[in-house]
Amino acid sequence: MRSHLSKTLALLTALALPLVAAAALPARAAERASAADTARFLAGLAPSASSTLAGAASAGSFKRHAKSFDTAWASLERRQLSKIRAWSKEHVTKPNGTMLYLFSGPDYLYAQAFYPDAKTYIFAGLEPIGEAPDLANMNEDRRARGLQHVQSSINTVLNLSFFKTIEMREKFRGQGFPGTIPVLLTFIARAGNEVASVTRMKLEDDGKLTEAADGAAANVARIEFTAPGSKDKRTLYYFSTDISNTGLKKSGFAAFVKSHGDADALVKSASYLMHNASFSDTRALLLGQAKRLVQDDSGVPLRFIDKAVFGITPFGNYTGPIPLFSGQFQRDMAQLFKSQKRRPLAFGMGYRYRPGDTSIILAEKK
Repeated sequence: MRSHLSKTLALLTALALPLVAAAALPARAAERASAADTARFLAGLAPSASSTLAGAASAGSFKRHAKSFDTAWASLERRQLSKIRAWSKEHVTKPNGTMLYLFSGPDYLYAQAFYPDAKTYIFAGLEPIGEAPDLANMNEDRRARGLQHVQSSINTVLNLSFFKTIEMREKFRGQGFPGTIPVLLTFIARAGNEVASVTRMKLEDDGKLTEAADGAAANVARIEFTAPGSKDKRTLYYFSTDISNTGLKKSGFAAFVKSHGDADALVKSASYLMHNASFSDTRALLLGQAKRLVQDDSGVPLRFIDKAVFGITPFGNYTGPIPLFSGQFQRDMAQLFKSQKRRPLAFGMGYRYRPGDTSIILAEKK
């Protein structure tokens, strides 16, 4: 009897061991959402029906996020983007394939509005790149906090047309979904594009890019996508790099830019950095590569733009810098905007973001 009981207990124990082991295993990870669905979710747009994020899109936090973004984008489209696209269609003829945007932060919105036909976008700023969040493998509370962080990160650019430098330093290194990649994905998806891939890369001294291994440091984000109604691949490179004279000498950024040839360029809300001698090489790089340059008065000072090389057309009204940058008033700019060449402007942007206060110039190589 005792022997039979021992055998029975041994058998039950043996059968129970796999169950105990199975219970100790962690939950199986969900399939990571595609780059396209990740971008759409961040942008408050429904992911595909087959996506691992389809269920998460039914949560109240996502619905509130989507409603908030729908409202914000409708307002932005009406006030700004549609007017900029109309201006670009009239004044940006024969656009280049490459678009260069220094001191950009993750501002794809205005880059795309001014230069919607670019095939390659090159951005540069100090903010870290971060990574695309694995939305499928985080709990609802963390996803909700991350979506709130995305909204908080971009509220200023939606309302004022620019990112505030101090805010970017805090928010793009903070909690939620840190770095510029989540915001870039949000903007790219909201513009109607479909994201194909997100790759973290490292810039080498010779200007070449190498793909960063998982967990390794990276200072370049490459995002590939297709535009609405098109199968042509487009690529955005965001470089987290110092583009002062000192920084340019230490990196391969200038070599990378030059390897792409002529570019259409945009500068706005650039803290007047290129007014300083410490950014003289940056000015030279920009003016050397730009076949066309759209900028507000915070960009390259008018005195450094060679009138024998560039034709310059002013738009809007030059009222001088905001008080924070009052020392950067340009007398020659004021004179230019008093001339008969000045053209009207239907939108506002930059530090003087109110329509009627904004001044931009369009400089085109002859």
